Amino acid sequence: MKGNTVLITGGATGIGYAMAKYFYERGNTLIICGRREDRLAQAANELQGIYTIPCDVANPDDRQALLRYMSESFPQMNILINNAGIQRDIDLTKGIDELDSGDSEIRINFEAPVYLSALFTPLLAGKENATIVHVSSGLAFMVERAARAPIYCATKAGLHAFSIAQRIQLEPLGIRVVEIIPPMVESELNREGRRKRNMLKSPYMMTADDFVEKTFAKMEQGIDEIRLERL
Repeated sequence: MKGNTVLITGGATGIGYAMAKYFYERGNTLIICGRREDRLAQAANELQGIYTIPCDVANPDDRQALLRYMSESFPQMNILINNAGIQRDIDLTKGIDELDSGDSEIRINFEAPVYLSALFTPLLAGKENATIVHVSSGLAFMVERAARAPIYCATKAGLHAFSIAQRIQLEPLGIRVVEIIPPMVESELNREGRRKRNMLKSPYMMTADDFVEKTFAKMEQGIDEIRLERL
């Protein structure tokens, strides 16, 4: 967990920011990206010396620009953390208008990590401790508990399957693929939906810092598919 150059998508809030703090405190070179420049600026102010870049990972042009920036400015990059994600409550009985009424979970939660992984694989290959980390969700395996968020559950299940296949294929390149499967964690994820269900606080909810501390301890043990039981 030391001496790395780490790129975290969605690194200015929630689990991503907790990961950023963890790497920052251990003296790594840290780059975070996100869509909200105000939150990136806030993170940079709190973690002096990190680098930030505005990026909408759902946008193919932004993904290409991110690769160019990292290749030119941080060619030593060896860790990619695909953390950016959204969750929406979607009523499928309302048809296509409901599905298209907000940001696309398919593009952000699934397409983005798949394409970013492909873009960065040549840059990571051959680096010491080269690692791709995907943040999926326990809801990929418990859809009945979150049928209100059907696309979120489906994208995280897809990311789980992709992580397994990618781990097998990238092993010959020396790139480790780690999947992090969070339980309920305090974050800004779908705050409106959580508020409607009185789920902003729960005795079963972990803080982001506690979650990251326990998760990275397992990663250091060599575990590649990391699940934490709820407290």
